[in-house]
Amino acid sequence: LQRLAAVKSGGEALETYCVDLNEKARKGRIDPLIGRHAEVERSIQILCRRTKNNPLLVGDPGVGKTAIAEGLARKIVNGEVPDVLKDATIYSLDMGALLAGTRYRGDFEERLKQVVKELENHENAVLFIDEIHTVIGAGATSGGAMDASNLLKPALASGTLKCMGSTTYKEYRQHFEKDRALVRRFQKIDVNEPTLEDTIKILKGLKSTYEQHHKLRYTDSAIRTAVELSARYMTDRKLPDKAIDVIDEAGASQMLLPESKRKKVIGQKEVEAVIAKMARIPAKSVSKSDTESLKELQTDLNRVVFGQEQAIEQVSAAMKLARAGLRDPQKPIGSFLFSGPTGVGKTEVAKQLAATLGIEMQRFDMSEYMERHTVSRLIGAPPGYVGHDQGGLLTDAVDQHPHSVVLLDEIEKAHPDVYNILLQVMDNGMLTDAVGKK
Repeated sequence: LQRLAAVKSGGEALETYCVDLNEKARKGRIDPLIGRHAEVERSIQILCRRTKNNPLLVGDPGVGKTAIAEGLARKIVNGEVPDVLKDATIYSLDMGALLAGTRYRGDFEERLKQVVKELENHENAVLFIDEIHTVIGAGATSGGAMDASNLLKPALASGTLKCMGSTTYKEYRQHFEKDRALVRRFQKIDVNEPTLEDTIKILKGLKSTYEQHHKLRYTDSAIRTAVELSARYMTDRKLPDKAIDVIDEAGASQMLLPESKRKKVIGQKEVEAVIAKMARIPAKSVSKSDTESLKELQTDLNRVVFGQEQAIEQVSAAMKLARAGLRDPQKPIGSFLFSGPTGVGKTEVAKQLAATLGIEMQRFDMSEYMERHTVSRLIGAPPGYVGHDQGGLLTDAVDQHPHSVVLLDEIEKAHPDVYNILLQVMDNGMLTDAVGKK
């Protein structure tokens, strides 16, 4: 209550509703920023402008937008920035604290105005708003246009308030881009996903922080494996976030073991085991050393499916080539068309292959897809149609079990449009559903 009273009397608004990132950096609670020199340089250049000095970091989730802002605060504290920014302080806006307890009309606006006023009086202050699309509509009443973004606009245009923001491409298009008056006040900076080599440098830079926390060491091969395998198998997320998660979880997995059994050095094998769990795929398919099951694959299949030696030999050869790393990683491990009379074991080969490899089998009876409109059942209905938000049967099944045998039974009964959908699967191993997810 005393703090709220102090805020109302015109002080401490920054302390109450913002987080001082410089202070966090001084206490060592911010990880170092590795690389991203072009983005940091562009941010500093925009902050030095006379008007519209507001950088907006836009990129996919997990590429390191927030890390750039926090890393900039750390660089300021360590004196690694040009003289023009050496006295700057970065404050991160806490939208939850700003909205919490606003019972009456005008409470929110009053708080935000006090924050802006204090920032304007503080010559070297920079306001950082993470997930900046949340300010659009925040605190607005029904039918009223006065939300947080409109309260910030005058200060943003005049240059008295320096503001950094971060948002994803999706939110930028959905919310931010529609407010043209707000967009023109910000300078957009695209934050792209780093390359594999850049990600390895980032992980090597962060390695000591995670080693200190987990009280162990990571080998260079473990870091390279974490980056390469996460890029290959965890396709729904972006680097470097997913690779950092892998090495963090590899260290955390040792904490579950008794102290006598914990490893002091994390190597390639431990990283492979963690990726197998995180990507929901059999550990055998990630490991480069697991050759025993492959050696016996053809024999095991011949033991349960009789009289189909030629077909089984071709399937086994494709599996061995894939596991040896001699295939295009962008294509499916193998696409086979089993043809023959009823009862010779076409479906059984697919079932036993899945069982022998220890992976899921997804079976689709294509006699249910004889009509043209049934294509949408596989990949989801397009926008504007009923069931648009429910997803497709094939895309959802593969999303849930990324490493599986997909059996399209009785495929000759399917509508020709279904074949067209499957062309990109055979060629690129990729299918885009109705909401644009690949």
